[in-house]
Amino acid sequence: MSTTLTHDAAIESARTGLAHSEQARQESLIHAAAQSGKGRGHRGGPPHGVAGGAKIAVGPVLRRLLAYARPVLPMMITGLIFAIGGVILTVIMPDFLAKITDEIQAGFMTGINFDKVRSLTLTAGILIPISFLCSAIEGVLMARSTAWVSQSLRSDLDKTIDTLPLSYFDTNTTGNTLSRVTNDVDTLQQTLSNSIASMATGLVTLVGAAVMMFVTSWQLALAAILSSLLGIVGSGLIMARSQKYFVAQQQNLGALNGHIEESLNGHTVIRAFNAQGTVNTEFSERNEALYASAWKAQFLSGLMFPLMNFIGNLGYVVVCVVGAMLVVGGDITIGVVVAFIMYVRIFTNPLGQIAQASTSFQSAAAAGTRVFELMDETRMKDETDVAPLAQQVVRGEVEFRNVAFGYEPGKEIIHDFSAHVPAGSKVAIVGPTGAGKTTLVNLLMRFYEVNSGSILIDGVDIASIPREDVERQFAMVLQDTWLFEGTVRENLAYAHPDVSQAEIERVVELVGLDELISQLPNGYDSVLSDSSAISAGQKQLLTIARAMLADRPLLILDEATSSVDTRTELLIQQALGELASGRTSFVIAHRLSTIKDADIIFVMKDGDIVETGTHTELLHAGGFYADLYNSQFES
Repeated sequence: MSTTLTHDAAIESARTGLAHSEQARQESLIHAAAQSGKGRGHRGGPPHGVAGGAKIAVGPVLRRLLAYARPVLPMMITGLIFAIGGVILTVIMPDFLAKITDEIQAGFMTGINFDKVRSLTLTAGILIPISFLCSAIEGVLMARSTAWVSQSLRSDLDKTIDTLPLSYFDTNTTGNTLSRVTNDVDTLQQTLSNSIASMATGLVTLVGAAVMMFVTSWQLALAAILSSLLGIVGSGLIMARSQKYFVAQQQNLGALNGHIEESLNGHTVIRAFNAQGTVNTEFSERNEALYASAWKAQFLSGLMFPLMNFIGNLGYVVVCVVGAMLVVGGDITIGVVVAFIMYVRIFTNPLGQIAQASTSFQSAAAAGTRVFELMDETRMKDETDVAPLAQQVVRGEVEFRNVAFGYEPGKEIIHDFSAHVPAGSKVAIVGPTGAGKTTLVNLLMRFYEVNSGSILIDGVDIASIPREDVERQFAMVLQDTWLFEGTVRENLAYAHPDVSQAEIERVVELVGLDELISQLPNGYDSVLSDSSAISAGQKQLLTIARAMLADRPLLILDEATSSVDTRTELLIQQALGELASGRTSFVIAHRLSTIKDADIIFVMKDGDIVETGTHTELLHAGGFYADLYNSQFES
């Protein structure tokens, strides 16, 4: 991954980081496992998928898919035309075989007309490669058009994800969402590429073969078709039975992916809490649920071809027996029987194709429903018509006016919050867990919209300007370090590729990373990845340097020194002092010793600011802040 990662991706990562610190989320996972699976269905879906496997209509999903594929419909239709052309050539081939057979049979009495046999054989020999060429062209056109649809689906899903509110990511696992973008879109592509053509050519083959059979011999045609009715009825029963398992298979796959993603992210915590047993048990339950639905779906769909083979063999027997009786009676020739043996194969094969395509459509309906559910999620308000921020230079004055907010209707966690922050101030936000500290910052950056009241920056209501303009005013250093697989330079200059090397080196030296850079094999061009031997503290220093290079007027620090030792913390505090100079900074602090120099401290409790003032003033007041501070230093 390179610096082509967008600014929006960084914002999305920041949103997720502010909403859930990695440590808290991992500990929540362990707690959930320790509670024997309570609440498992909240984010990853129930371990056993959908109870009963609710049926999903195929038609609406396919109509929406075809509407989505409108730009490449001409290519797909052309491919279907070539496919139908190849089918027609295949259907008329047995007629040539019958004529050749009859010509040879008649020649036993009067002499074989080799010129006519040669002519018929040559014509058949030309039609066979033409039929193959038509099928090959159809394959290329369908593959290209369906790949385009798949690419467009993923692009629109990516755009959708970028416009989803933070509440979506609070209630859905990354693995489940990823499964929709990858597995479900792949299922749709395979259905479009194979099943639509199979269904169309299968129907044309059925009709064409039936017409040719009745034209050749209506008696044998009736005998062959009646013997095939058993397969049609059987395939209908199988499809009705298997649909619910295809639905459950897709949903159980998404649930399993979500569990795996959480387990891998929380691997260290799982080992630390010795929770491998409970996590593995949950994995086994989800894996078993996927196995149960998958084998039933695949078993029932796999019955199609054995059923069609049986029907085909039955058709051969019927044609041979009835045909022999008709030949003896002088009603048909041996060539007709030979042709019908081929017609039976041609007629029964598309039955299997249509049945298989039908099961694919069921799987596609389940996958498409999941894909379009994601596309239809409630998005953030469209702001294309909102006027951009008129100010060229933001000073950083912030005001909260009677702000109220709750994640759920009727459950406020911020109550009538009002505060004024002068430009350039260092604001510390402290309080017990659940007091609303992170929520306050989420509202400040418009990750969530306030229920009532307003938040102003330099006197401008942030609700009146685009989110991107609001987000562009902030640099962030979170408790969770976020580095992507790329070079050190790309990580430092993230979303700012025009920053000079001299500025990068200045900031690196300022935060004390110059020694680390010198030890890396390729310096600034060294690639960072999960396997890089970089400590948590060094990663934190990299994120601090990145925030300094972003050079934004407002700064958010979420316990930025939590992953470093005391010596490194002092170095980071000096760097953060330089970073905060001239900027309005909001520091979410848990270690109160780190915010003694704050210009103003907001002490929060149960969604309200219960105290404000400097560190010294609040200690002398002897209130809630003094209790919090003293509790951290009690023996």
